[in-house]
Amino acid sequence: QVQLVESGGVLVQPGGSLRLSCKASGFTFSDVQMKWARQSPGKGLEWVSTILGDRRTYYADSVAGRFTISRDNSKKTIYLQLDRLATSDTAVYYCLKGAGPLDSIPRGQGTQVTVSS
Repeated sequence: QVQLVESGGVLVQPGGSLRLSCKASGFTFSDVQMKWARQSPGKGLEWVSTILGDRRTYYADSVAGRFTISRDNSKKTIYLQLDRLATSDTAVYYCLKGAGPLDSIPRGQGTQVTVSS
């Protein structure tokens, strides 16, 4: 079955950087569109970024120019590089598989990113 395991979330100061990873298993990874989304306290799930099988990438306006999504098909892993972090980036970050509404596609358990001084 599909498994998505996120890691890399930590406490970081404003302006800092970190990289999230998502290890996938249970499906043919290289062909599949993958996403990152996040959920802040009291808010709904927010789309952050998408990477297609051909490596085209898309970003939410709120993170464009600061976050970078990538994939390593040999490791069945996607990454999210987060730079110039702001307190508003504090959230649980989720990795999701495939196309469709965020609440209808498989996702991992999430990893907590906290941006605070």
